[in-house]
Amino acid sequence: MTAGEYVQETLAGLGPAGEGMDPALPLHAVTFVVVDLETTGGTPDGGGITEIGAVKVRGGEELGILGTLVNPGQPIPPFITVLTGITEAMLLPAPPVETVLPSFLEFLGDAVLVAHNAPYDVGFLKAACARHGYRWPNPRVLDTVALARRVLTRDEVPNRKLGTLAAYFRTTVQPTHRALDDARATVDVLHGLIGRLGGHRVHTLGEAIEFARAVTPTQRRKRYLAEGLPKAPGVYIFRAGDGRPLYVGTSGDIATRVRSYFTAAEKRARMSEMLGAAERVEAIECAHSLEAEVRELRLIAAHAPPYNRRSKFPERMLWLKLTPGPYPRLSVVREIGPADEAYLGPFGSRRVAELAAAAFHDALPLRQCTHRLSLRTVTPACALAELGRCPAPCEHRITPEEYDHRAALPFRAATAGDPRPVVDALLARIEALAAAQRYEEAAVVRTRLAAALRATVRMQRLTALTRIAELAAARPARDGGWELALVRHGRLAGAGVSPPGVHPRPTLRLIRATAETVPAGHGPVPAATAEETERILSWLERPETRLVEMSAGWSSPVAGAARFRDLLAKAEQAVSAQLSSERP
Repeated sequence: MTAGEYVQETLAGLGPAGEGMDPALPLHAVTFVVVDLETTGGTPDGGGITEIGAVKVRGGEELGILGTLVNPGQPIPPFITVLTGITEAMLLPAPPVETVLPSFLEFLGDAVLVAHNAPYDVGFLKAACARHGYRWPNPRVLDTVALARRVLTRDEVPNRKLGTLAAYFRTTVQPTHRALDDARATVDVLHGLIGRLGGHRVHTLGEAIEFARAVTPTQRRKRYLAEGLPKAPGVYIFRAGDGRPLYVGTSGDIATRVRSYFTAAEKRARMSEMLGAAERVEAIECAHSLEAEVRELRLIAAHAPPYNRRSKFPERMLWLKLTPGPYPRLSVVREIGPADEAYLGPFGSRRVAELAAAAFHDALPLRQCTHRLSLRTVTPACALAELGRCPAPCEHRITPEEYDHRAALPFRAATAGDPRPVVDALLARIEALAAAQRYEEAAVVRTRLAAALRATVRMQRLTALTRIAELAAARPARDGGWELALVRHGRLAGAGVSPPGVHPRPTLRLIRATAETVPAGHGPVPAATAEETERILSWLERPETRLVEMSAGWSSPVAGAARFRDLLAKAEQAVSAQLSSERP
């Protein structure tokens, strides 16, 4: 990369911060290492450092200094010598950067790294570590340039150069383009800037780092909404002045998650609009992450907050069912009842339901007309019968028994048990179309296959859990003890956490005694939304989760749709690739 091609990284692009200092520490208790480098210019390629100066401070007290010239192993441009006064003769006896780095990294330790225009200095140090095999510790970084932009107005300082800020804060050491002098000047600038942060309600390290980043005035003004929230798993609700829920979310740490909405990392336009309307944040603590996820889904479904996009209208789910009568057909409906014996779903949209229906029409001789057929009266056949795509039950060309055997029974078997006949028929059709070089039509059938197979796998997976009247499971808690969940017909009926060192059985008995009563219902999701049951399934299927008690066996059909998961993954990957290529 040439100098002209180099683009300086932002702090956000310098990689995730390591553990280092606790962001909750008050600023007076934070250990800072203020660094300044002199270089030969150019790009950070692992060399080019001519001098390192660093000062360690905490609470306004100087704890140590590190200063050394560095032999860059390359000529120094004349303009650099004029600027810094560092000559090649001065650097000839100096140690190379690979010798200096261990001492610097030890000096830095777990402290917060501070620099004036930090991306430049950090970029050179990271490149040097990478080139010479040292692990960069990813310290938390505070940039005095960025901090000055937020704290000082143009009326106070015309620019944010170190010399300008040093004059404004009347530093004891003036910057001289020598590393240690500039680092000492930056220390005084840092202390001057910290003195101004109290007026902005910034008191901790984490708040200072976030304050230095580019946040909107709304985020800065509404930052107080994140105060006093629990550091616990649960649900948070942003509410308007009249109490209306604006947005519902969940997190394993409510306080940390809500604070993130007021940082530079939050760039979504709709969230900025939501923050402008929000007047308070309500927190609902939960026993563990599963209960939090379920409560979030239920609250979103109950209130349909305007700034939530997903899970708002679970009642709009659709089903593909086989109608009653001697010559049944497929129909997309909003509800299924006890009288419905063959169905598939739920689907999130009519388009997907119709894709699945088209797959079955491609594979089975199901009629597609919407007439109510009679065993006594003949109805004129449609064009599909003329094309051989329909056995024409309307004209009684096929008996009800044969129609049931050839068309209806394979649909019932595919949805509740083995979908192989349908899958094989669709694969054969795809192969025939591809052999005839009708690739676009083959791709259409492949999309239909994916829709039907995805729905079948999903429904059989849901049914396996929801037919169990009661299931108790436990998962090791992060801080010891056990996370407990009581599931009834696929609905979370109770949740809790047993303390460390205590047998979980008494806690489970208490959960069962106070759990929600969940009556049995009809269909694959009789007592909860499909999304809630799928969240529970994901929790139950984790390797660390243990099944404690079950009222019945948890099983899926041996020859069920799950055995086609690899085929489904390949089909969905092909569909996704096709959609990507079609986008402009």
